[in-house]
Amino acid sequence: MQYIEVRIPVADTAIGEILIAELSLIGYEGFVEADDHLLAYIPADVYNEQELVLLLGKYGLNHSTGIIADQNWNTAWEANFEPVIVEGFCTVRADFHRLKVDTPYEIVITPKMSFGTGHHATTQLMMKHMRRLDISAKNVFDFGTGTGILAILSEMLGAATVLAIDNDEWSSTNAKENAERNNCKNIVIKSGSLEVTGGTYFDIILANINRNILLMYMDDMYSRLKKGGSLLMSGLLQEDRDTVQAAAEKAGFVYKSKDELNNWIVLLFEKL
Repeated sequence: MQYIEVRIPVADTAIGEILIAELSLIGYEGFVEADDHLLAYIPADVYNEQELVLLLGKYGLNHSTGIIADQNWNTAWEANFEPVIVEGFCTVRADFHRLKVDTPYEIVITPKMSFGTGHHATTQLMMKHMRRLDISAKNVFDFGTGTGILAILSEMLGAATVLAIDNDEWSSTNAKENAERNNCKNIVIKSGSLEVTGGTYFDIILANINRNILLMYMDDMYSRLKKGGSLLMSGLLQEDRDTVQAAAEKAGFVYKSKDELNNWIVLLFEKL
């Protein structure tokens, strides 16, 4: 499969973060942030020039494009992927990183095309909140697992079982590779969406996706969560909070807490 690499000159970090969120809603699968530009990647058969022009026009931005072959993707990530470190808790690094790890937990991944450096803020927010959750002996559902980072961390924190799903087959394959790399034994990874959970119920749902998907599946997540269970959501911008919180409370969830990093937020709810 061929991918389109879109280069967008943008020096404003806040605008770059907003673009990542909006582009992810229209099929873009990976992002690389630099000081003066953003690189965004999308399958060639999904790319829509007019849709992109309309989106960038809102911010007065232009773009250029190039074609990147499947086999070159990993090289792009290795050149740009940075470790994710939650101080005093967990380090997520690629196998090619050479750094001293001073955290009690370390996750080693091969990033491939299911991870973008632009989403580090949401990954950090999710991990920070997982530190506060009692995950030991719990059944965890990682909805939209990507590279499998949150599923792997769940097992490291003592989860009894972890079901991780992603509707992108490349991501689910990558997550399986990363789970094996980290010697995980209690993680099951499947391709698909909530329908692949069958009749399983969970103590904790981790959903680091995006606003539209979270809103679409809010009622389903409520029905899959056990009484007393926790729902932790990110992939959200500050301006998404009211809409997502209203939908969660309408579904029956009770709001517990929020945290923010670089205009991204994480929201914690419970099913009482």
